[in-house]
Amino acid sequence: MRLIRVLPAVTLTVSLAGCGGTAAGSAVLELPSPSATQAATPVPAAAPDPETRIPADPAKLAVALQKTTAALRKGIDEWTKGGQEQPPPDVVLLALHQQRVYRAMARSTSLAQGVVRRLPKPLAAEARDNATAVGKLLAMAHPITAAQRKKIRLSEPQPAKRLRGYLLQADRRFGVDWEVLAAIMLVETRFGRVRSASSTGAQGPMQFMPGTWRQYGMGGDVHDARDAVLAAANYLKATGAPRDYRRAVFAYNHDTRYVDAVLAHARQIKRDPRSFYAYYNWQVFVLSAKGDVRLTGP
Repeated sequence: MRLIRVLPAVTLTVSLAGCGGTAAGSAVLELPSPSATQAATPVPAAAPDPETRIPADPAKLAVALQKTTAALRKGIDEWTKGGQEQPPPDVVLLALHQQRVYRAMARSTSLAQGVVRRLPKPLAAEARDNATAVGKLLAMAHPITAAQRKKIRLSEPQPAKRLRGYLLQADRRFGVDWEVLAAIMLVETRFGRVRSASSTGAQGPMQFMPGTWRQYGMGGDVHDARDAVLAAANYLKATGAPRDYRRAVFAYNHDTRYVDAVLAHARQIKRDPRSFYAYYNWQVFVLSAKGDVRLTGP
């Protein structure tokens, strides 16, 4: 049984090169191995403006990505070790800039290849997974009209620490990796930012069709983040996880591009759990006939 058919966040997060990007190119499928590891890049003194231009030169973009990633990780460490529930403004801005960089890379294979070749090995692996995941999802997306955009319901997500707790609870109960569940929640609704049902009626932060929810929702509320995460783990377990994540995620959405994207994001969270907090701050974009429009964030 198929869990969903049309994914709001796949349609909504279709900004191909960040705000105002114009670079052309296909979605990233494979990128070359990186060159020799480079020295660490200093952290920028201030977070970039939301509309900061994304460099089109691979060398400049590689430097920008290194600086942004270093600063973002530092900000996430300070945020998660402190008692602050909401992300600090610099983390939000840095995550948005990181997201826009990967959108630019996803639009242009040559740009992505040039950037990855210039990155230190650990960051190159992260960049390959992120650019590939974004590119796969963009290949599934379609522009929406202004009238459709007005109907999109948005809200602030629950705190990241709380959502991570739900994901870990589902992992313990069903044996389904929390990183995979987090990647699905990222792709589906940007961790609950998108509250609209899909065009086929899928609902909630994990986007269940009503019939599938009745079978796997365990009597919960499809719009409740905890209930939805547990139900998703229940469904994935029933369809092959953890033995075969590709099979289980394909059952969630019958498109290999979706599977590749989810597993790439999950792989990055496994590689560095701070990526969960970075992804939590990725924003909702739509693609219109005139270009890209960001709907959430600063």
